[in-house]
Amino acid sequence: MNFRFAGRRMLRSYAALFTMAMLLTAATTAGAQQTDKKKKKNTPLVDNNSANPVVPLTDEQQIDYLISEVLGAWQIGDSARMHKDYADDVSVVNGGWAPPVLGWANYETLYKQQRGAMQQVRMDRSNTYIKVNGTTAWACFQWDFAALINGAPSAARGQTTYVLVKRDNHWLIAHDHTSVVQSVQPQAPAGAAAPQKPSN
Repeated sequence: MNFRFAGRRMLRSYAALFTMAMLLTAATTAGAQQTDKKKKKNTPLVDNNSANPVVPLTDEQQIDYLISEVLGAWQIGDSARMHKDYADDVSVVNGGWAPPVLGWANYETLYKQQRGAMQQVRMDRSNTYIKVNGTTAWACFQWDFAALINGAPSAARGQTTYVLVKRDNHWLIAHDHTSVVQSVQPQAPAGAAAPQKPSN
């Protein structure tokens, strides 16, 4: 009888060990599957062998991204980052009464002089329109600018139009035309009486 009891106890021990081994195997397999899922989720959408995204952007999307990149670099004063999106033979018309600036080197010199006096720069873009025609495109947008210039607050609004060309499968700004919208203070019509002061 003790032999029979000992045999049952041994079978139960083996069954318990077998069950534990099966649970451990299942847990290890599930953990490996979770790790594989995490690896797949964290896999970037960029082919590591090239700089091209797996899902290519349309020309309009590429240009929209380029504009964001240029304005971001403009705000932080990074002319080297801006240059990668400007053609070396760019022409630039600014909002002031001045002749066009011809060539990247000339534009960069003026940009650095202007940007050197600014702090806390913010440039917000809105109402962007992009039109692509083969290897040429144009984009126009409105902007709101705010900064400290030589320590004094300054703000402006305006519009910019870029003419872009596609060279070596990369869009470049070939012409940059920016206009500042003048803020006009409302004036009383001619012959109108001045407002009366309230009497105390």
